[in-house]
Amino acid sequence: MTETAEARLKRMLMRSWRRGTKEMDLVLGPYAEAHLAAMDAATLDLYDALLAENDQDLLPWVLGQQPSPPRFAALIGHIGDYARQRLQPGR
Repeated sequence: MTETAEARLKRMLMRSWRRGTKEMDLVLGPYAEAHLAAMDAATLDLYDALLAENDQDLLPWVLGQQPSPPRFAALIGHIGDYARQRLQPGR
């Protein structure tokens, strides 16, 4: 059975909020809420692939402590920028 577009977005949003580590929940959950609905098909595919990565790898990529794989670099940069903006005082 094929996953509907709506079911896919719901699954991806839930997976963004329930990562396994609280740090990544707080990074990917708000990012997904703000951006998933507006992503094109290619970006959704890339984000879905990113969700399959381990949190132990994702967090250092988002924090800029380690380089991400090249295919994720732009997306990780966008996620990191979004997270830093959210965490600035006064926001």
